[in-house]
Amino acid sequence: MHKVWFITGIGRGLGRELAEQLLASGHSVFGTARSTSELQDLIAKYPDALAVEPLDLADGAPRFADVIEAAVTRFGGIDVLVNNAGYGLFGAAEGIEEEHLRRQLEVNLIAPMLLTKHALPQMRAQGKGTIVAISSYGGQATHPGASVYHASKWGLEGYFESLSKEVGSFGLRVLIVEPGAARTSFRSAAAEHLSDTPPGYDQTPIASLGSVLRDPARNPIGDPTKIAAAIIEATDNPTEALRLVLGSDAYTNITTALSQRLDQVENQRLSASWTDFT
Repeated sequence: MHKVWFITGIGRGLGRELAEQLLASGHSVFGTARSTSELQDLIAKYPDALAVEPLDLADGAPRFADVIEAAVTRFGGIDVLVNNAGYGLFGAAEGIEEEHLRRQLEVNLIAPMLLTKHALPQMRAQGKGTIVAISSYGGQATHPGASVYHASKWGLEGYFESLSKEVGSFGLRVLIVEPGAARTSFRSAAAEHLSDTPPGYDQTPIASLGSVLRDPARNPIGDPTKIAAAIIEATDNPTEALRLVLGSDAYTNITTALSQRLDQVENQRLSASWTDFT
């Protein structure tokens, strides 16, 4: 069945892969990208099915309302909203500048929340649709040197999990995607956003963060083509699952983190009740 997909960040990586597969299957795509120059080939190939709007997710709410309205005007509505665009900011929490911290949260967290807010009235009125949030296994597990990135993804997951309980009765489904590391430009871009290491961190994992991100031998195992196909499949054949875990590394990291967290909670079963009224 033909659907209209709204996808942020289709210039490269997973967003581009999603757009290519959807367009080849006969769907319509309204995509955003910081620069449309790298999308001219797709625009020429699918002039009727693809619309692209330049958008920096740090632009704020007025632009978000405009692009949602433009998508509805162009294609008559939005069936699937994919909050895909984002980036990784890495480095010691102590060394990250406030400006960079705020931009990470604006792009990875605030923008998806506001885009979804502006898309909801139309999607709710049509009584069906899927809202996809591209998170990461880093939305449930953590590593040193990624505190702000993790904060953006944990916030994203909390928002969209809560949203799923608000909009289900309207026929809307929320899907949180938790991929592992994929062979896209994410790591090289993350290396460019690496903050300076503060004094005193020489003997910590932070010291080797840059070399890890730039090491060509550490090639991610995730196939973006398969990841995109799995996301499309999940929207075509929905299940009760709120989260879609993609990649063996994602599975391992998430299950390890959840097991450790549950053990810590269980160890406090008795002490937790000490603060109850008796």
